[in-house]
Amino acid sequence: MKFVSWNVNGLRATVKNGAWDEFVRTTKADVICLQETKAEPDQLPENVRTLPGFHSYFSWSKGRKGYSGVALYAKQEPDEVFRGVGVPKFDDEGRVIGARWDKLVLLNVYFPNGGQGPHRLEYKLDFYDAFLEFIDALKEKDFHIIFCGDVNTAHEEIDLARPKENEGNTGFLPEERAWIDEVINHGYVDAWRNFNPGKANAYTYWDIKTHARDRNVGWRLDYFFVSRSLLPNITKVEILSEIYGSDHCPISLEIKE
Repeated sequence: MKFVSWNVNGLRATVKNGAWDEFVRTTKADVICLQETKAEPDQLPENVRTLPGFHSYFSWSKGRKGYSGVALYAKQEPDEVFRGVGVPKFDDEGRVIGARWDKLVLLNVYFPNGGQGPHRLEYKLDFYDAFLEFIDALKEKDFHIIFCGDVNTAHEEIDLARPKENEGNTGFLPEERAWIDEVINHGYVDAWRNFNPGKANAYTYWDIKTHARDRNVGWRLDYFFVSRSLLPNITKVEILSEIYGSDHCPISLEIKE
């Protein structure tokens, strides 16, 4: 079963620039998780709103058009689909969509950016805490957890090209990085780093304005985290850096069913 996650930075733009069809064709995913879709379903072309061969699900910002949003496409229909973490101030931005197949729970998440002032950093950290509490409650019920998406934080110095220059910037603040430590301490594994412990210069986001991708001056902001119980089932984890169409590239996770 192959899961692919991608922050598309506007799904309509990704469709318009031709990257969407190529992405679907080349990744051959069983489950597609998109973040920062910036669209409601009725704003999407029919073949994107109801992707042939997939069951399609969406969540979007309730108070701000063209902002945030996530989408999930699955070849195998889930037993259950849910949106949010049960906290209105977080759920209204359309940042979480989840699916359950038997005892496996997948959460597709567009975590907040901590920029635009102290209030948004506080919002991001509060969201982090609420999300971890939410998945811990699922784990207590013996579900196997996968969560993926744009976490908007690079964990360690190896996860961005210029760590020293960014020590005081959101996305690499000590309190943001400490939350990822906490996630790991709670029994979730950064799947890509687990299989690539010393690999440097591997990123998933590059600033468009400075043409950073041409020089590979990037950040690893996109992750698959899995319950430790799933580690024996993982067969491959990849950063799909050859796929363009956004300021992020997709990532993939393959598991034995």
